Amino acid sequence: MKLILTPLIVLASLTHAIGGAQASDLLETYRAAQANDPVFAAARATLHAGQEKLPQGRSTLLPSVTLSANTTANNQEIKYLGGPFSIYSGSYSFNSNGYGVTLVQPLYRQQNWMAYSESELQVAQAEAQFKISEQDLILRVAQAYFDVLMAQDNVKLVEAQKNAISEQLEQAKRNFEVGSATITDTLEAQSRHDLTGAQEIAALNNLEIRRNALQQLINKPPQDPKPLGNGFQLEAPQPDDMEKWVEISQTSSLQLAIAQAGATIAEKEVARNRGGHYPTVDLVANYSTNNVSGGTMPSETTNKSVGVQLNIPLFQGGAVNSKWREAEANRERANLELENARRNVALQTRQAYLGVVSGIAQVRAFQQALASSESVLEASKLGHEVGVRTNLDVLNAQQQLFATRRDLYQAQYNYLLSKLRLKAAIGSLNEDDLQKVNQSFY
Repeated sequence: MKLILTPLIVLASLTHAIGGAQASDLLETYRAAQANDPVFAAARATLHAGQEKLPQGRSTLLPSVTLSANTTANNQEIKYLGGPFSIYSGSYSFNSNGYGVTLVQPLYRQQNWMAYSESELQVAQAEAQFKISEQDLILRVAQAYFDVLMAQDNVKLVEAQKNAISEQLEQAKRNFEVGSATITDTLEAQSRHDLTGAQEIAALNNLEIRRNALQQLINKPPQDPKPLGNGFQLEAPQPDDMEKWVEISQTSSLQLAIAQAGATIAEKEVARNRGGHYPTVDLVANYSTNNVSGGTMPSETTNKSVGVQLNIPLFQGGAVNSKWREAEANRERANLELENARRNVALQTRQAYLGVVSGIAQVRAFQQALASSESVLEASKLGHEVGVRTNLDVLNAQQQLFATRRDLYQAQYNYLLSKLRLKAAIGSLNEDDLQKVNQSFY
């Protein structure tokens, strides 16, 4: 027994310390996660990397300037040939130095224009993906926050149930001692009491796990979350029509925006690879100076040139046609992925909408069931006192009451989370929506 009570005492003392800590609300927890969650920080870095696609694409349309320089040590031997004999004249050593600047300004490169337009879409994809990461952080924080609250509720419910069973156990023992009850009542109460003790250990352990999960998001020991208060209200989605929400999602979903940009990029890739057959026209300007010191004729030469250069690809081993076919296959894939994204977004929106609607119905049903369970317990206790109900009936009524209360809490948290998921499904979830949910807590 000592081995069982020791961890229970430790976890119970930890829970007591947690309960005494200053409470934090949902919005404060979210802002802490914004500053500390590594997943969100990685998404921000990915956004910054994606935004660099635009200047990279623009650079292919701007001029490129190259500076070159050289220095060369030369050794020259000269022989004058005359008649039947070669006469050695001598050797000369000298240095040649030079530098040059070349400017190339693309005038017509169809592939470069396509690459630039693709870079704009790639930036749009990166920004949409970051907004999804922002919404995902809201959902992850809310889920972790509600998980801690639910775990705390379970601990409190198990403790309350254990106290109620303890009272029932003491009453059964007293009744057995005076001969008004059998030993069976005592054994039943003792069995329920032992089972509740095991459930309490599991509930405390689950609470610690949930708190650790929340700590991973905010990178510090979490404060005690604020419980649901009088601000909790059941509100139907507006508009109260599932298909209207689906219509909104088809025009504002972030997942769909990413897929649409991907399909457009694939279309442009086809045009870009087709452009491998097209000629290119560049403006080329060059300035170079070469200096020769020593030797037979020291000199300094300067070259200046400006011209237009035309290149026409004739044959590249079939690579252009192969890349063209590859791009067309990728375009078909991207269009199919876009269609799949449309269907997934519609499905997710319907599921989220039904989650809110069914959540409202479940909360109301559990509220009514809770009132009924309280009445059953009171009637069972009264019936046990007058002898028409057994101790087991009272224990069962107590268990039903606590189970109903637990299910009610879970339904309330699920309803709030479904509201956030519905907004995320249409791509509009933001901090304001989290603030509205936060008003449900003390």
